[in-house]
Amino acid sequence: MSAPAPCPCARAERVGSGDVPADTCAIIVAGGSGERFGDPRGKQFVELCGLPLMSWSIMAFDRAPSVARIVVVCAPERSSQVEKDVLSQLTLAKPVVLAPSGVTRQDSVRSGLGVVPRELEFVAVHDAARPLVETEQIEACVAAVRADASLAGAILAMRSIDTLKLVEGTTIIATPDRSFYWAAQTPQVFRTARLAAAHRAAVRDEYQGTDDASLVERLGGRVRVVESTRDNIKVTMPEDLAIAEATLGQRLLT
Repeated sequence: MSAPAPCPCARAERVGSGDVPADTCAIIVAGGSGERFGDPRGKQFVELCGLPLMSWSIMAFDRAPSVARIVVVCAPERSSQVEKDVLSQLTLAKPVVLAPSGVTRQDSVRSGLGVVPRELEFVAVHDAARPLVETEQIEACVAAVRADASLAGAILAMRSIDTLKLVEGTTIIATPDRSFYWAAQTPQVFRTARLAAAHRAAVRDEYQGTDDASLVERLGGRVRVVESTRDNIKVTMPEDLAIAEATLGQRLLT
């Protein structure tokens, strides 16, 4: 992949910090192979509005006043590509360190946790494949956990808008009340110690969760949702990239 030309958004203004403490480490998971996306570069490196897709997540967290450090988790053989094709194109205020990805996403998050500074009370886990996350959404999740000592974490999520069906084989056996159902997104923000403990327990018990919140919930941690929007899509298939391009392109015009 040739290095993209930097665009003005690579130097976007930071959100004013006010009295917000920089007490959070971001873990951006970019270790997936992107097989379903069908691009040999991996979806995190495909171009989105002039920059590699993962660049937009990194910039969103760099602008977040709560974030003190960013950890990018990537395949070890891709680390030089991340440095050359992604980080060198951006003007960042926060230090960025790389951590090696694992076999599963859960392994990758655990690897990222291994380089989180102990003094940072919170950690925000985010999928690099969600390039449209906004700094205000990141701050809302961190603020929710910071403000409530009884919370182990808070995640971005969207209310279910479709009718849900419980299906056995191909037969509908129930239509649950969709008001109870939310679609989980990232970032997912936790107290660092609680997430680290949840990952240690998962290794001990050989447990694979569907997301980081499920690991924390399994140990009795209380996790709340912060309502998100449909814009915070995960780029999984080529058609998702077209939607992201249109949405981000519109944002850049305003």
